[in-house]
Amino acid sequence: MMNTAAQDRADLIDTADRAAARAADALSALQRDDGHWLFELEADATIPAEYILLRHYLAEPVDRELEGKIARYLRRIQSDVHDGWPLYHGGDFDVSATIKAYYALKMIGDAPDAPHMARARASVLAAGGAEACNVFTKIQLALFGAGPWSVVPTMPVELILLPRWFPVHLSKMSYWARTVIVPLLVLAAKRPLARNPQGIMVDELYTGLRASLATQATDAKQVWRAAFGALDAMLKRAEPLWPQRLRARAVQACVDFVVTRLNGEDGLGAIYPAMANSVMMFDCLGYPPDHPHRAIARASVEKLLVVG
Repeated sequence: MMNTAAQDRADLIDTADRAAARAADALSALQRDDGHWLFELEADATIPAEYILLRHYLAEPVDRELEGKIARYLRRIQSDVHDGWPLYHGGDFDVSATIKAYYALKMIGDAPDAPHMARARASVLAAGGAEACNVFTKIQLALFGAGPWSVVPTMPVELILLPRWFPVHLSKMSYWARTVIVPLLVLAAKRPLARNPQGIMVDELYTGLRASLATQATDAKQVWRAAFGALDAMLKRAEPLWPQRLRARAVQACVDFVVTRLNGEDGLGAIYPAMANSVMMFDCLGYPPDHPHRAIARASVEKLLVVG
């Protein structure tokens, strides 16, 4: 006869085997007819927040029911630990994600003095305010007139015309990065202003101070920061001198790049930032909502929604 420990081990193995078999059966039942599996991928707070901002950027009709669901979702995933929003479930505070979630909730109608908004705002201010957000969030704020373009690193749209041997070239970036950046180059060159019918701003997220540097002057990263800062200052001074004909050719090259890769209703780069940037790019260039390129780009964004 087996002793108690051996019997317990055998029972545990049998339980594990039966659980594994049930899991395998469940996965097999979810397999599609052509052999693949497909599951919903839940994004962090930035994607639903940016979706709300995109709709208000374009002044699309307000969908109260959908906005209400997104607002409830954003409130639900707000951290009870740091009062902001992370980039992954249970993650650390992220100032950029928190700014976008806060802005979206305010756009939907949440009052700035509501407890969850006050907690989020305090966390943003403690982290250095909107001044401390990343470049993509700085651009998002600038597009709404809620932040200055002067703090956005200059990205000349002519970058797309550079030869492959140049140290900075789109071919040296990952595909997803290229699809995000190319329409963004047009937006940075044109600097359109969101329609933002309600005129919602987030001045209360700014400290009025320069963002503190995360590294000391002796840190190698700080040397690179200073070098890129000097380059950016030069580009900002040179930008007004850029030949307009060259700029127009670069903008058209960006449009051609995007149109070639629209990927039907599955979207540019199959990622939200690239899709949303392409919609805003077409909009700022005067493409009407029913233009085939803009319409299909906008439809790709809508296909990302999973509404319960």
